[in-house]
Order: sequence, then C-alpha cells, then structure tokens
Amino acid sequence: MRTPAAAALTSLALLAAACGGGGGDGGDGGGAPATGGTFTYALSADPGGLDPAMGVLSITNTTLSLAYDTLVTASDDGKLVSRLAEKWEVKPDSATFTLRKGVTCSDGSPLTASDVAGSVNHITDPDTKSPIYGVLVPIGMKATADDAAGTVTLSMPEPFSFIVESARSLFIVCGKGVEDRSLLTRGTSGTGPYQLTEAVPSDRYTFKVRREYAWGPAGATAAELPETVVLKVIPNEQTAANLLISGTVNGATVYGPDRARLEATPGVVKNVVPFTNGQFFYHQGDDRPAHDPEVRKALTQAVNLKELAGIASSGTGRPATGLVMEPRPCRGDSVTGHVPAHDPAGAAAALDAAGWKAGPDGVRVKDGKRLTLRLMYATTRGAGVQAAAEYLGQAWRKAGAEVKLNGIIDAKLSESLNATQDWDVVWLPIGVSLPSQLIGFLSGPSAPKGANFAHLDNKRYESLVAEAGLLPSAEGCGQWLEAESALFEAADLVPVVENTVLHAAKGATYDMQAGEFVPTSIRLTQGG
Repeated sequence: MRTPAAAALTSLALLAAACGGGGGDGGDGGGAPATGGTFTYALSADPGGLDPAMGVLSITNTTLSLAYDTLVTASDDGKLVSRLAEKWEVKPDSATFTLRKGVTCSDGSPLTASDVAGSVNHITDPDTKSPIYGVLVPIGMKATADDAAGTVTLSMPEPFSFIVESARSLFIVCGKGVEDRSLLTRGTSGTGPYQLTEAVPSDRYTFKVRREYAWGPAGATAAELPETVVLKVIPNEQTAANLLISGTVNGATVYGPDRARLEATPGVVKNVVPFTNGQFFYHQGDDRPAHDPEVRKALTQAVNLKELAGIASSGTGRPATGLVMEPRPCRGDSVTGHVPAHDPAGAAAALDAAGWKAGPDGVRVKDGKRLTLRLMYATTRGAGVQAAAEYLGQAWRKAGAEVKLNGIIDAKLSESLNATQDWDVVWLPIGVSLPSQLIGFLSGPSAPKGANFAHLDNKRYESLVAEAGLLPSAEGCGQWLEAESALFEAADLVPVVENTVLHAAKGATYDMQAGEFVPTSIRLTQGG
C-alpha cells in the first residue's frame, strides 16, 4: 500500500466518524417548505483545510459536500445512481463515464472531462501526498479524458470490483481551483449547489446558494434551497443541543447523552441512523499471546458480547452485521454465526489446553510468561468506549489474564498502533464504504512496514478477497461477505456493535448520507 502505515491508519480511524446512513428527515418537519432564509448547522469541530484531495477528516467532508458533486451517488438501498455522470460503461479493469451537459463550476466555467480526470490524477500523484489515496481512491487508479466526447475513463492495472463505486466518494474540483489549489485552503471550486463565501476558522463557514444549479440526482435543483447555509463550529454537544431546542441552529448531529433529551423534545425532527462499528482487534505478532488462534478464540468466548455492545453504545447501538457501513454495496450479514459464542467455561478449558495454567495469584502463566494483555482505546470516543474497555478488562481478568488499560487520545492512536506496537488488544472503530478499502489494513505487510497494524495472516481472507476483486461488484458480493466471516471465525477481529447517531433538526429538514449532506435536500420549514 503506497500510503504510509501511520497515515493510512489515521485515515481509517478518522473516516469512521464520517459513516452513517440517511439524514434527519424523519418525523414532523414543522410546516410547509419556506424559500430563501438561512439554514444553520452545528459543526462539532473546525474542518481545517478544504482541499478535497486532503480531506480525510469526517468533518471536512461534511463541509465539502455542500460545494462539490461526485460522478455517481448511492440510493438508500446502496444502488448507484447518476450525479455528474449521466451514464457509464463498465469493464473489469475500467469504467467510462459520460458527463451531463450544461454543468458549470462555481466561477461560471463549464465542467470538462479534463477537470474530472485531473481531480483523480492529482490525488494519485505521489507529490500530492494525498491521505485519501489508497483509502477512498484505490491504488493504481488512473484517469483519462475526452473533452470532445464529454467522457472520462477510470482505469486500474488489473480487474477491480468497485471502480464505479469508488467514484461516489470523489469530490470533483473544477474552474479556478484546478489551476491554483491554494484557493481551496479556505475556498471552494466545485459544481455543487453552494459556494463558500466566508471562512472564519473555529467559528463559522458561510455558503451561498447557486440558483443556476439544475443537475442534482434525479433532477434535483436549487429552486427551493435556503439562500444561505452557515456551518457554526460548536464543539460542545450539550451547547449544540440547547441551541437547536431554542431554534438558534436548525440542525445538529448528536452522538452522546444529549440525544435522549432531543428525542423527547416536541418539534425536533429526529432520525437515528447507523454511524460506525465498535470492535476490537488482537495483536498477532510472534511474541504476543494472541498469536495463537486458540487463545484469541478463548478470550472472545470469555466476553458476553451482547452485554458489551450495550455498554459500548450506551444502549443506542444495533447488532453488528458487517464491517462496511451503509449504504453498502454488498447486502448481507457476515457476523451472525461466525463469532465464537460466549462460554466462560469453554474459554477456561481452551486456555488450559493452550498451556496457559493458573498461577498462585490466579494469573495464567506459560513457559514462565504471564498472560498479560495491554488493552488500548481512544479516550476521545466517549464514556461508552471507556466503560467497554473496563468491561473487557473485568471479563479477561476472570479468565485469568492480567489486563492493563491504556487510554490515549485519537492523535496518539496511530503512532501507538504502528510505531511502538506496545499493545495486545485495541478497540478501534472502522468506517469505510467499500470492503476493498480494508484489504491493506487486514492483510499484507505488517506494521511498521505496512498498514497491517494487527499482524493478521488469514489465508482464507486473502484468497477470498483476491477472488472477489476480479469480479464485478455484484457478482463478488458472496466472496466479500465470506471473507469478513473468515476474519470473525478466526477471531482476528471481533465485531461488537453497530453504533447509531441522531440527526436532529428544528425548523428545517435535511438528509445526510455517509456523514455528508445531500445538499439538495435542505429545506427550511414554516411554523418550525
């Protein structure tokens, strides 16, 4: 994988915050649509630099989604639908997209096939050092343009399942931003229905509507959109909830305890959607206890995963069904029946059989070495994750392990996983939209030489993804799902819960998909 292991893993962990299903359009919208006006949304952090090629933070992509389009998008059931591309032709190793006519950039210039190809090739250029290369844009992808025909072709060096699906995550830069990328640090240059007009870091980002916009999915236009969208940076979730209840802001995404208060507030439009997965990985280095698959399975059997799921999600989660988030290209449940079941007695017997015998203080010992587990987790992931770590520690202590909890901030997570490697178990969220985006993390060179931070070596997984990667996406779904199940059966990683998030609105309605606005869905409502 070209992306350095540490940078790629940071992308994985941070992109997790981007994932989730449709947006806040459930319930009573509070009245008929209103024209004009300002829609204000509570942004939980500053988005940083706004160049789409460098946009790895979820909050950055939320911001960019107002101003940029992609070639295709996904419906709620995961099916691909047109966006900038009106049609496409797919071959095993390439896809050719025909662009819509009449699309313009925010500076008035027409969108060209060269703009689209340039957006791809800029990301794949080694000099760019784009953190989304190898995560959102597959390694080896190239783009060529035919401006006369209005077509752009994305190609891979060998057959690849998700060529078209990869295009749904790629924001297209056009106009002045193509020639001068420095304009994109605090500005936008895209074909979306909004253009950034004011950027005040750590305070607000103001967008103005482009009334000429008429090329949205399914014929969506800007005719009924609010005149202005303000993304107000409000890091404190309680403050955001208070402002939404008072009507000062129209929308907010809430993860923590304030969601219960909002769900009980009349007049608040509520929609609970999938957010990201909660799971843990075992370090399988040669000198680690979990190198032995029987030890991994025994440690998994020692944990009541149903109870753990409730704790980790503070009671707001759903049963885990896979590693890829909604809207998934492959529908199905790869988890049920493939994870070692809760069986403390069986766990004890398996550890005995593996040579780990209880010592005088109750801690198991093998060849003079204590069964010590260093459990790492991010302290910035909320009280549920802290409680989940404590619960895991208790379960494994009962099974005869010495457990050391190591809570660290997100910024140190990648360094600790890859560079120091001083851990045995890690609670790590995953948020990707395609199963192919996980291959480099779940196989291949181990850290620090590669992105395989847990030193996984699952030959069945590797064989299945290699086979699936050569098939068209729909035809390979069976193999992709079976590959995930192979990981769970070997206890390489243990899926625990699918977290959910609340998209809330007052005086407005809006949709979000995978943590990004569906900008043509934003409406202010009368009587809200």
